[in-house]
Amino acid sequence: MKLESKSFPKEGMIPRLYTCDGDDCSPHLIWSEFPEDSKSFALSVIDPDAPGRDFIHWLIINISAGVTEIAEGEVPEGAEEIVNDFGMKEYGGPCPPAGIHRYFFTIYALDTEKLSSIDKRNFLDEVKKHTIDSAQLMGRYTRG
Repeated sequence: MKLESKSFPKEGMIPRLYTCDGDDCSPHLIWSEFPEDSKSFALSVIDPDAPGRDFIHWLIINISAGVTEIAEGEVPEGAEEIVNDFGMKEYGGPCPPAGIHRYFFTIYALDTEKLSSIDKRNFLDEVKKHTIDSAQLMGRYTRG
C-alpha cells in the first residue's frame, strides 16, 4: 500500500500553510496499491515527538472503499472525524513547542465497512483489529 501527498514530499518539510502558523489546512493525501477486498479506510495523523506522549492531530474513520484521495482542506463525504488532542474533530496542524517534530500520516485499509464507538483512546486498537494493510507518509515541521 502507498500513501502520498501533493502538499509535501515523503520525509520532507510540511509547508506552513498546513500548520498552526499558517491556515491549519489539512494537506492533500492520495493512496494506492491497497487490497482489493478493502471495505473502508481510516486515517491517523500523530506526532510521536510531542513532550510526554504521542500527540493526535487528526483521526478519521469510515472513509468509503471507493475513496482513494482526500483533497486539501477536505474530509471525504460520509467519513467521521474523531476528537483529537486539540479537543476538536477537525484537522489540527503541526504546532511543535520546540525543535523539529515528525508527523506520521497513516492510512489503514480495513476489512469492515463501518466502525462505531470509536474515540481517540481506542482508535488504534479498534482500527488495528480490522486492518488488512496500511501505509505511512512522514513529514517534518519546526516553528520559527
